[in-house]
Amino acid sequence: MRDFTKYDVWNNSISLSVKIYSLTAKYPDEEKYGLVSQLRRASVSVPSNFAEGCSRSSEKELKRFIEISIGSTFELKTQLIISNKLGHLSERDFSSIIDDIDIIAKQLNSFRNKLN
Repeated sequence: MRDFTKYDVWNNSISLSVKIYSLTAKYPDEEKYGLVSQLRRASVSVPSNFAEGCSRSSEKELKRFIEISIGSTFELKTQLIISNKLGHLSERDFSSIIDDIDIIAKQLNSFRNKLN
């Protein structure tokens, strides 16, 4: 088993989730069960799946959970693009969070590639 808390990608993902929760707190009430819920779930999925993968005994299983985390970054990015187009995010917040997601996706991909 790996100590998932020591990896930058997990720590960065936790920070991303906290940012998503803060940003979505400002969304309109009608988005509470729509985009807010989806964004929060996708953001929590990134570090959660990485952590679960670290508990697995085989690198093949770890790799699969990392791929799920990567998928969640794509889902999150898509939802943020929609949020931005709907005017729920400032351009500054949008750019900043997208940059964070891109860094995390690259870290996950690099981690996955090292398992080959």
